[in-house]
Amino acid sequence: MTKIFITNFVLIGTLLSQTGYDIAKKVDEKLKPKDMKADLTMVLTNKKGKTRKSTIRSISKDESKKQIIWFLAPADDKGVAFLKIEHNDKDAEMRLWLPAFNKVRRISAKQKSDNFMGSDMSYEDMTNRNLDDYTYKLEGTETVDDKECFVLESTPKKGLKSEYSKHRALIAKSNYVLLQESSFDKKNKLLKIKEVKSAQQNGYDVPIEIYVENVQKKHNTRLIFDNIELDTNIKDNLFQQKNLKRLPR
Repeated sequence: MTKIFITNFVLIGTLLSQTGYDIAKKVDEKLKPKDMKADLTMVLTNKKGKTRKSTIRSISKDESKKQIIWFLAPADDKGVAFLKIEHNDKDAEMRLWLPAFNKVRRISAKQKSDNFMGSDMSYEDMTNRNLDDYTYKLEGTETVDDKECFVLESTPKKGLKSEYSKHRALIAKSNYVLLQESSFDKKNKLLKIKEVKSAQQNGYDVPIEIYVENVQKKHNTRLIFDNIELDTNIKDNLFQQKNLKRLPR
């Protein structure tokens, strides 16, 4: 009994001694697949309840720092494709292939807050957050779906261009997986709510469903992942502009 008490006491002390940065670092350092292929269903729902469904093929590598996406349906979006390559020392390269106009549109840094294909995700949301670009504050704990969570606030450091003033995340204590996140606009008003469902596959925690709601526009997006393949040795040369025009078989 004494050993159990001491072990629990040490464990509780360790958890209480963790800082917001410590939590964020553990999330950032979680084991991730080298690459990932998935079929996605994207459902957009407006404030009147009207929905629009798209079928998507996504291939990513290096913690999604390289990603290419093709729209396969509906017919008027078929062939639209998106390429993203993130860099450590400069802005991410993002390009959108629009077959109806026979044009590749480059997404500039000034367009990061634009919505991606009418969804509730901006181009900024489509990129990773650099751990050291934010300051972190551990605000306490909450319980979500019977899971104890850290409440972690992250604020962009001065000079970082972002559409958000801060994020408030709920991180599961058991495995450091993001369950929910609230994002606030420049006026510090709630802008978006994100919910993530994950599952274990090949030893990794991978997303199987993501829900994003723009509470100000009363519009939401649901992404459902299917046919997930991990660590398939995807080559770097896939992530080129010329491949935007080549629909996957």
